[in-house]
Amino acid sequence: MFEWITQPEAWIALATLTALEIVLGIDNIIFISILVGRLPEEQRNKGRTMGLALAMLTRIALLLSITWVMSLTEGLFTIMDINFSGRDLILLGGGLFLLAKSTHEIHHSLEGAEESSNSNPSSKAFILTLLQIAVIDIVFSLDSVITAVGLADDVAVMITAIVISMGIMMLGAKAISEFVEAHPTIKMLALSFLILVGVTLTAESFHAEIPKGYIYFAMAFSVTVEMLNIRLRKKDAKPVHLHSTLPMQEEEA
Repeated sequence: MFEWITQPEAWIALATLTALEIVLGIDNIIFISILVGRLPEEQRNKGRTMGLALAMLTRIALLLSITWVMSLTEGLFTIMDINFSGRDLILLGGGLFLLAKSTHEIHHSLEGAEESSNSNPSSKAFILTLLQIAVIDIVFSLDSVITAVGLADDVAVMITAIVISMGIMMLGAKAISEFVEAHPTIKMLALSFLILVGVTLTAESFHAEIPKGYIYFAMAFSVTVEMLNIRLRKKDAKPVHLHSTLPMQEEEA
């Protein structure tokens, strides 16, 4: 099980997989951040930690059942010359779920709907949040695991990469969540990203491939522009220090 430790190519695969898992997990962190933002303040850290731990366990479980995961790529039925597999159905369900959830959150932010926490006990809201995280974790984990299988040969390397990447994401999740909550425009941008991801997943389920590079470039460009806007707003918000001026001479009567 630990023979890979002495193999240089295994370490290269580990570093590559870890970086890839972090990149692929950014949208997961954003989704978790938005969901736990609806929880009471005292439950948010617990929700983030448990959500990411759930994502880690989901990925490891899928890796250990890799034969079943790879069988999901086999066709199940055909509609209008499109051969749907188990993977396609999961991507379709996850994409539609993201579209519905993101649209609901945007509506809630813009329309100022009443907080659902008034009608739901905090424990019930917490469990509902974890269930939503679990559903979307399966979708995010699926492509991540299939990608991992293509890059590494040893399951131990894959599991190690997942654990390391999740540990790093747990350290940064709170800062990301607080930043998103503190800046409403960033939250709206994050919800727009999730809609974009939902559209991409739905398109992929119909075998319409959208190059991931275009998606990541659009996200990176949008975030860069918004960072510049935030910096500009902070600059404009700074108090202006008026220099002392000489009193104007009174006009002669």
